[in-house]
Amino acid sequence: MSQAYKQLYLTNDLSTYDPYDIWKTNIGIKVKNMFNTSRILGAMPALILSVYDVLFNNSLRLGYKKQEYPIVRALAAQILLKEYNSTKNPDTIRAAEVHLEWLKTNVSKGYSGACWGLGFRWSAFKNVIYDANTPHSTHTPYVLEAFHLYTIYTGNHQYVDLIKSCFSFYEKDLHVLYEDDSMMTVSYGPIKDKIVINVASYTLFVYTIFLSYFPERNQYILQKINKLYQFIRFNQNENGSWFYSKPEKESFIDSFHSCFILKNLMKAGDLVPLDNMETVVKNGYKYLTDSFIDEKHGLYKRFTVSNKLSLTKFDLYDNAEILNIMKMLGDKTKAKKLNEAISRNFINGDGIYSVIDFLGVKRNKNTLRWAVMPYLSALAGSEM
Repeated sequence: MSQAYKQLYLTNDLSTYDPYDIWKTNIGIKVKNMFNTSRILGAMPALILSVYDVLFNNSLRLGYKKQEYPIVRALAAQILLKEYNSTKNPDTIRAAEVHLEWLKTNVSKGYSGACWGLGFRWSAFKNVIYDANTPHSTHTPYVLEAFHLYTIYTGNHQYVDLIKSCFSFYEKDLHVLYEDDSMMTVSYGPIKDKIVINVASYTLFVYTIFLSYFPERNQYILQKINKLYQFIRFNQNENGSWFYSKPEKESFIDSFHSCFILKNLMKAGDLVPLDNMETVVKNGYKYLTDSFIDEKHGLYKRFTVSNKLSLTKFDLYDNAEILNIMKMLGDKTKAKKLNEAISRNFINGDGIYSVIDFLGVKRNKNTLRWAVMPYLSALAGSEM
């Protein structure tokens, strides 16, 4: 990885602007909540804010503020830990510890165990607005994995109590939204919110991590892992895809959430045998690479089934996560080709841009959360 890229995660200050800045403002939250409540009433106000943000305020960023995000710190730590695991460079582990200490200090307050969220107020679903302190089942895993990697790569157990504390968050603060004799899933946040398929995959992955820290609860954790896995299998469509949430008629099929499911399945499968996982992943990967590709640009689009208008033509987040899946599966030919397309389309000089808009213009320079750090994370660990 180039030195210029490394400087993006070696610094002690990872505050950044974000593509979601417009939706973090008071008016943005109101409009997003209106849209989530009624597409008819909210569509035009949402379009107006989107046009303002993309075409008029993208460079100026008037009214927006840089901020730190737990997922940025977590991914930065993971990148450095993977580098340390290869080089054993003590400077690298010290840099990772800076991010881990930040994460240890900036946990969500008031919950049963250590947990982390987006870090900003967010209109998530119909009648659901989370505050900046709210932790999520899909964001906590990035931090948990960073602490876990530190523990296994260094043999230093200073964060084990924090990892064990995280187990209490999953056990006590999240809600079971569906369970029968064979499968289950849990909530996105600490309320009974909405069934989201990738939530089950993240929760599956974290419980495979918990196995090594709670040997006395082995049978209980394995049963939960299997139920979460069966829920994911049950909800995979015949063509290999997954809808984002239930009910499907209100949902969509997109690339980066599909990637979340696939990568969590593969990571979990590395730790615990999952029945017929290879076929589930193979079918999901085939749908991903066959259905989302734009052959002309060599990039992957966001949706195959959409439920809203977007001003974005291509998003780095989608392509970064697909690149990561290609590397995890050892598909070097496709990975090399995609990374060349990413470099050609999203990178210009010292800027990594997160979005190519409907006009073909690069937007959102060096926005770390979405999606520079996920891209650098996908690059980490091997050369292409």
